[in-house]
Amino acid sequence: MPRPPSPDLATALNAWFADAARPLPWRAAEVSPWAVLVSEFMLQQTQVARVVPKWEAWIRRWPTPAALASEPPSESVRAWDRLGYPRRALWLHRAAVEIVERHGGEVPDDLDALLALHGIGPYTARAIAAFAFGRRHPVVDTNTRRVIARAVLGQAQPGPPSTARDLAEMSALLPATDAAARVFNAAAMELGATVCTARSPDCDACPIAASCAWRLAGYPAYDGPRKAVQARFEGSDRQVRGLVMRELRAAHRPVARDELTGLWADAAQLDRAIDGLVADGLAVADPQGGLGLPSA
Repeated sequence: MPRPPSPDLATALNAWFADAARPLPWRAAEVSPWAVLVSEFMLQQTQVARVVPKWEAWIRRWPTPAALASEPPSESVRAWDRLGYPRRALWLHRAAVEIVERHGGEVPDDLDALLALHGIGPYTARAIAAFAFGRRHPVVDTNTRRVIARAVLGQAQPGPPSTARDLAEMSALLPATDAAARVFNAAAMELGATVCTARSPDCDACPIAASCAWRLAGYPAYDGPRKAVQARFEGSDRQVRGLVMRELRAAHRPVARDELTGLWADAAQLDRAIDGLVADGLAVADPQGGLGLPSA
């Protein structure tokens, strides 16, 4: 059986984080709640190194929700470029419009109000409330889940995600004060991202190694249920969709369907990718059969 968590786990991690935290731009004290919200949209399933330059360019161009909402969604998609999962760009634009219409252009600090914005789910809402406003909410990402699995549960890897279970496990570790809880949320993520990594954990550099249940148990291999593995990108519909989106972003005009035929040898797969983009609102067909980015 894994040992119960050390009562000093949060204290140790918060002290470590004070010196070990990466200087990510959205962590700066002067950033706005909107800048934090943008970072959370961009960081979903995307590496930090890819996000930083896109985030910096985005905030320079659209420093407020109103600035983004005043432009068509096509500009949001175009600026998103190759960051991946471009529906996030549409969702972010729509959320900006909703913030302007419902909240006077200010990002709300209430969890329910955040959840009501387009594209914001339980994780993102809690992350914005915690990191932008200092609210005491458990914030659990992939890195946090791995830290809890190892340090508290004695497992090499976490099991499949479960919102209720994951939030309960993090809530049990969360310090009582808002300020300490905010730091601990970030510190647990940072530890998982930089030290307690999936493939090569650096236990010698870990500030909680002495109380880690997995280490104390002798690093047993994980034999529990596993989350589904995403299909390969190469040759997938996602790759074809990305090629089509690249052409639409670059064109600044409707692109005739036959202009896209050279992008992919499998015509049926290309048609399926295009139809999927239209269904998702990322592409719009005009009366002449051309394809473009959404304008409204």
